[in-house]
Amino acid sequence: MTALEERLSDRVSELGLPQWAVDLLLIGGVVLATYALFIVIGIVFGVSTNLIVGQLQQITFFAAVYALAALALNLHWGYTGLFNIGVAGFMAVGAYTMGMLTAAPDGSPPGLGLPLIVGVVGGMIAASLVGFVAALPALRVRADYFAIVTLGLSEIIRRALLSRSLQEFEIAGYALGTGGGSGIRAPSTDVVADYLLYVGADRTGDPTTLGAVLFESAELLGIQPSIIRNGVYTLILIAFVVAFYVLLTRIAYSPFGRILKAIREDELAARSLGKDTNRTKIKVFMLGCALMGLAGILWQGSRTQISPNSFMPIVTFYIFVALIVGGSGSNTGSIVGGFAFAAFLYQGPRFLRTIVRALVDVRAPPTIYDAFVPLASGDPLPLLGYAIGSLDEIRYIFIGLVLIVLMIRRPDGLLGHRKEIAAATDLSRRPAATNGGETDE
Repeated sequence: MTALEERLSDRVSELGLPQWAVDLLLIGGVVLATYALFIVIGIVFGVSTNLIVGQLQQITFFAAVYALAALALNLHWGYTGLFNIGVAGFMAVGAYTMGMLTAAPDGSPPGLGLPLIVGVVGGMIAASLVGFVAALPALRVRADYFAIVTLGLSEIIRRALLSRSLQEFEIAGYALGTGGGSGIRAPSTDVVADYLLYVGADRTGDPTTLGAVLFESAELLGIQPSIIRNGVYTLILIAFVVAFYVLLTRIAYSPFGRILKAIREDELAARSLGKDTNRTKIKVFMLGCALMGLAGILWQGSRTQISPNSFMPIVTFYIFVALIVGGSGSNTGSIVGGFAFAAFLYQGPRFLRTIVRALVDVRAPPTIYDAFVPLASGDPLPLLGYAIGSLDEIRYIFIGLVLIVLMIRRPDGLLGHRKEIAAATDLSRRPAATNGGETDE
């Protein structure tokens, strides 16, 4: 990755393109190379076009989700040095608040039946307020202790959502509820895709001009309409990734962003210069939690049922892995890391399992002993079946190996080694001065 990036940077610098263009080309190159790899694998093993396109859509969807969460976490950990390992909890607050605000009043559990946009904004505000409540006592502790506080808060949130006491309750005469272990049903956020594809957002109605073009093209290629609909929603998520990236980049170049980096490097030195570090950390923690809440809304909101089991601590671990792979402190690295994690560590093994099961009739033996014994007679299928059946567990081993290699070879991640300028204007590109001290016209 380093050699490729250096060659790309040299080439782009010759063309005089800005840094954001280099980052865009880098992200595009990684995405296209990954797509090409999965397409070639699918063609070689005779996978249908519908399955290949469906897998690429799933990879892109999860890549966008993890990129959104990794960018929000980068604001905490990469910019400010706040070790927040309660990301899943703040995502749950955003998703559940959106669900309770938009669920039907006569549903089970009931909601307020408000418009979807109100639910999205309300979910972000709720996640931000929970972040504010968590930040006040947590600012008294540092480093690992702050991580313990956020992890504990995340589990408190998840357990509260599972509680029967909150399954259905009343506030000011309005009935609400989390649904307990059954979760909550709410309008899906992917209904936005229906507005682009169908007249009146009714899937039983006529398609729009865009919808007609996409559905006709998909029919010619043998692609199901559901994949097209999911693909349109994935493009909406990519638009949010771009918005997150622009927002965090503007923050990085602002005076507020320079205070964040000063806190990360040496909070005592920043405080000695007259900066109110506690207030700054509260602000950035609330902003990051709001973005995490939005990421949870866009992810779980695309499903009709929002379940508390979707916000297990392992979700926070996945997001940290994506950020570590890309490089802490780098917005571009957060996007690249999210895509790499989704493609090769999360969705990629599932694609491999689908191909193997489609080509070979393998059955998983009950124990690993029963899988190895047939090898003595030259039969590898039981071992292959056991490996495919245990692929979710083996994936954790592979993730651990990737992290070990990264810590040894690239401890800063793929793009974490890059130095960021402190201002929006690169001062190294000032025009040369003349003998009289004036700049050239």
